[in-house]
Amino acid sequence: MIEIRNLTKRFEKVTAVDNLSLSLPEGAVLGLVGSNGSGKSTLLRMLAGVYQADGGEILLNGETLFDNPSAKGNCYFIPDFPFFYNNSTVENTATIYRDLYPHWSEEQYEKYCSIFPIDRKAPVINMSKGMQRQAALILALSTCPHYLFMDEIFDGLDPVVRHLLKKIIISHVSEHDMTVIIASHNLRELEDLCDRICLMHRGKVLMERDIDSIRMDYRKLQIAFTQLPSVPNPFAGINVVNLWRNGNVFNVTIKGEEKDFMPQINALRPAYISAMPLTLEEIFISEMGAAGYDTNSIL
Repeated sequence: MIEIRNLTKRFEKVTAVDNLSLSLPEGAVLGLVGSNGSGKSTLLRMLAGVYQADGGEILLNGETLFDNPSAKGNCYFIPDFPFFYNNSTVENTATIYRDLYPHWSEEQYEKYCSIFPIDRKAPVINMSKGMQRQAALILALSTCPHYLFMDEIFDGLDPVVRHLLKKIIISHVSEHDMTVIIASHNLRELEDLCDRICLMHRGKVLMERDIDSIRMDYRKLQIAFTQLPSVPNPFAGINVVNLWRNGNVFNVTIKGEEKDFMPQINALRPAYISAMPLTLEEIFISEMGAAGYDTNSIL
């Protein structure tokens, strides 16, 4: 279990993570999303024991991470730009990892070397961005981590490899109860993989819940009128987070339960109402707008 309590990290005058608290059970897959500079990558580095907190603490099954080699042996972190020395290959890096990681599996290593089309003896630094990520994944999965942290892992991977990676992660979670945290701007990929989402902004958690319950909080409706309502604002009193109009047709995103707003909408006597599913990206934009991250003012 991951427990984050009042965590803070500063870089000179910038507070990257600001008094953040979060808990995650074993076997969960958490998608870490947020605005640029929201603190996602900093949080992952702290979870991996790379950065020391300026305040608060992180506990993995009750153990602190920083300067704790035995606890770090249960974790693996793939950063946005995986680091390899100029002469690093998958093979010679694996030789080092065999001694560093207590759960290293030769069977898993051979398996993933055969699955991912990587020359294990070629310098990783000469490979493409996507191939470097695949090299990092081979090494990460071979350590059999209890906790796997990944930053923008889908960036540079082709659709086939992205699909393969998601299947592999789901398999490790279901068979070994591995806990995974993925920071990504690719919300479409996270929708397929994660059971929980954590939305960060300016170093704080705006929302952390399971995806299904988040979706239940929002309704997206297309409402058409034969004749427009005579009232100035037909949706006054309804928690509308997004509204787009085309003639007599309104596309409305509403936060709340149907019983709280449908009577008012039905009283407007629309010609028809159509409900549409929301994507995670639409929910993200709505929540960020509520937090003051207004794309309209930017554009």
